[in-house]
Amino acid sequence: MAGDGPRAGQGLHRRAPPDRPPRELGTAAHFVPLDVVQEPSWQAAVAATTEKFGALHGLLNAAGVGVRNSIEDCTLAEYRRINDINSLGTFLGCKSAIGAMKAAGGGSIVNISSVLGLRGAAYAMAYCASKGAVRTLTKNVALHCAQMKYNIRCNSVHPGYIDTPMIAPRLEQNAGNMTGRQALEELHPLGRLGRPEEVAAMILFLLSDESTFSTGSEFVCDGGLTA
Repeated sequence: MAGDGPRAGQGLHRRAPPDRPPRELGTAAHFVPLDVVQEPSWQAAVAATTEKFGALHGLLNAAGVGVRNSIEDCTLAEYRRINDINSLGTFLGCKSAIGAMKAAGGGSIVNISSVLGLRGAAYAMAYCASKGAVRTLTKNVALHCAQMKYNIRCNSVHPGYIDTPMIAPRLEQNAGNMTGRQALEELHPLGRLGRPEEVAAMILFLLSDESTFSTGSEFVCDGGLTA
């Protein structure tokens, strides 16, 4: 996104260094450590970003984890961990950013949900619950900000299966006569997995002034999976 013009502050949930160091992005990007389940960490990240760029106009809540489990085999610890990162982290991000966006005269929040935030899956109980929460949280934030006349929009993005490290273990498994990759590709009417840059393009649109009449909405990027 920094390459397309906007200046970007990026919170790092993992301790590993970013794939592209800040020097490669010049002054367009600023990296800060962030633990998405800790409110003080969010407050510090928002303050650091605002100090660096002078204002905060956009927020992307994208931290997420997933574990295959059903209602019977999901442990309480798993359920809490997945919902803390996926749902609680999104809540804290929105709550922490609104004040800075108000001071800046408005902004746009994009929350990453999933197609499994729109439908159930027997094998992903905790993940579905967390992403469904992100979907409805987004609508509540959008309506609150609209009612308060903050000029802050909030939308959710719902990707299908995207070719990222998160689904790599499933790609390597065999599914009957097909590889895991082939099985996942067949779920999508377009016949392939999504690419990260396709989701990024939708996010960039929602963060930009090209989408100023969109708020509280679900933007699906799933190759037709939910059609």
